[in-house]
Amino acid sequence: MRTIKQLYNIFYAKFFLFDDRLVLMTAGAVVGIFAGLAAVALRLSLASVLEYLAPYRQYAWAFILPGIGAMLSFLFLDKVVREGAGHGVPEVIYAVSRRGGLLRFRSTFSRLISSFLTIASGGSAGPEAPVVMSGSAIGSNIAKFLDLNDRQRMTLVGCGTAGAIASIFHAPVAGLIFSVEIILGEWKFVNIIPITIAAVAGAQISEAIIPAKELFQHHPFSFFTGDILGSIGLALFTALISVIFTWTLRKVGALAKRTPVSPWLRAMIGGCTVGTIGIFMPMVLGEGYHPIMEMVSGTFPMTFWLVFIGLFLKIFVTSMTLGWGGSGGIFAPCLVIGSLTGVVFHKAMIFVFPNAAVTSEGAYALLGMTGIMAGVMQAPLTSIFLIAEITGGYEAVLLLLLVSSISSTLSYIIEPSSFYFKDLIERGEFMRPGTDARILSDLSLNEIIDTNYTPVSENMVFRAFIDIIRNSDRDHYPVISDETGNYMGMVRVSSIRKYALDPAFYDMIFLNQIMDRDMVTASFDDNLHDVLEFMETFNIDHIPVVDHHRFSGMISKARILDLYRRELIMQTNIQ
Repeated sequence: MRTIKQLYNIFYAKFFLFDDRLVLMTAGAVVGIFAGLAAVALRLSLASVLEYLAPYRQYAWAFILPGIGAMLSFLFLDKVVREGAGHGVPEVIYAVSRRGGLLRFRSTFSRLISSFLTIASGGSAGPEAPVVMSGSAIGSNIAKFLDLNDRQRMTLVGCGTAGAIASIFHAPVAGLIFSVEIILGEWKFVNIIPITIAAVAGAQISEAIIPAKELFQHHPFSFFTGDILGSIGLALFTALISVIFTWTLRKVGALAKRTPVSPWLRAMIGGCTVGTIGIFMPMVLGEGYHPIMEMVSGTFPMTFWLVFIGLFLKIFVTSMTLGWGGSGGIFAPCLVIGSLTGVVFHKAMIFVFPNAAVTSEGAYALLGMTGIMAGVMQAPLTSIFLIAEITGGYEAVLLLLLVSSISSTLSYIIEPSSFYFKDLIERGEFMRPGTDARILSDLSLNEIIDTNYTPVSENMVFRAFIDIIRNSDRDHYPVISDETGNYMGMVRVSSIRKYALDPAFYDMIFLNQIMDRDMVTASFDDNLHDVLEFMETFNIDHIPVVDHHRFSGMISKARILDLYRRELIMQTNIQ
């Protein structure tokens, strides 16, 4: 009886061996379907529980619900599946950046459950990051089952991401662009087709189960010339709010880590704080899709000051939810914050210029969502196409481009890395596939180092050294202490030519008189990127490796470049 794996190997050898793009396209469709099902399961579960709990939120004790949800979410991640808390998307980017797309099987469901507990109880977070984690893990594990290489596995991780985003938002184009722009970070033809297929598959699965044209439907908007200036002003405002939101997320999270209480209790404190604020302003709870619908459709009933206060409360409760131990993403909060930002700006603009010929408040809510997403994630293409797809607001695409580009650019100037990349960059873990840093990170000093060097004594007379170099083709000779065996310096044949050409010096000088004591050295703690920077800075082609004062070998630039070329070929080889 043949196993499924054996049947796959036969099928692969007969039909796909000549072009593995067929494997990626077929596997991408499967990954997109399963990622879509995971997204639909989370979305339906959240809708059911949120509806069930709605009547209970009017009671005074309801503030504890988000606290219980956040606590259970943390305990599930920490004690049951033993995964650290996080937003999900940075973990997927790290897997692509440093681990060839490897994700554990339990990640296919762990964040779905933890985010369900957080969001369903009222925590201010979004379901998109958990489904991205789930979809990516599905793609990674299917690639593992099929024995695919790193490049193919990363493509299927991108397929899982695209299928999940396309399903949760009914937005296949946004799913494709988010996967390539944020997760993979490289626009390659071999990736685009499988990821596109996965995005379409995820969207179709979602539409078959939850029929809907757009997530936030509205009447078509009419735009005027004055909206160009209005959009520029809004872009400046969304850039500011984006930076405030990013800083608040980080500062509140840092404060939580310094709070001397148990992590599970910390999560409950954060959740209860959110629940308390939610009693006075319920719109800040949960994913916030209902207030977005009201704002986009122009039926939002709040006054300017309530909307203004709600904007900053939403920023704060999202930071408390995610920074203090809850689980979820920032997509949905960005949409809520963005729509609130757009409404606040429109109300202020109409107050200052009551006769201005501008479009409706709902259109500015739509533009505000684009500006905040572009500013926080610094992914302008994703924000443009996501907002256009989930609202059907294609008539606003020119202003979406304007707001998105300005907001993302200004946010980048103030905060050079997006929310998703900031921690990875600070830890030195953000490396895009195919970049110098990534390729060099996959090489170790042990692969590069050449140990075939002849050490010489510091007290060796120069004549004896001349006898050594006559029978050697080396240009560098490490000088070793007779007493301690420690590395003392380096003799370079090219720098002692004047002594070698004059026999009168042969019996007059010792190596400790002519060796280079200041030659820069490397250690096994250095990475190759740092070693290359040393070589460029000091204009040298060789560098000695010294470990605990002992000479270990030499690294040459030629050897690094040779292995760099081989690694580059291997990482870009699809077969």
